[in-house]
Amino acid sequence: MASSQSSMKLFSDLGVGIYDHDPAANTAVICSADGGTTLKYVDMSKCDKFAAIAMSSTLTGAGINLLEIVACADTDFSADVVIVKTSGAVVCDAVGDFVVEECTAEEVAQLAEDNSVALRYVAARLTCANAADEAVVTYIEGGKRWSYSGLTADTIS
Repeated sequence: MASSQSSMKLFSDLGVGIYDHDPAANTAVICSADGGTTLKYVDMSKCDKFAAIAMSSTLTGAGINLLEIVACADTDFSADVVIVKTSGAVVCDAVGDFVVEECTAEEVAQLAEDNSVALRYVAARLTCANAADEAVVTYIEGGKRWSYSGLTADTIS
């Protein structure tokens, strides 16, 4: 029998989102299901840690070959984009291969000061070997400023 208790331990402190990444390019593209039109990002003013996990899911080429966490002052990531972390060259050439990167708000703040830019938003930026390659990307926000039930959706359809 399943537990009748309604406990929220992880999901009241973490924000977790899973996204289909369909870049339609073999260049660096911010996590997006529609070729970079609708960007998936996190507001670092609401948390103090961020992680991105990218897994190759549909392969025509050699899958993911670079994962970066990038930061920007604006949600459109069109100017003054700063690389916070980079995986360097990776080979995720089989479905299920994945790469992980994480950063802290302190690292983003230091880069903001170093680059004289008001960095606030972070996102995963992936480079895939082939424009038809796709990935599944998980975002994890930790150290949420306010803990409450429902930070992570139970179901999305």
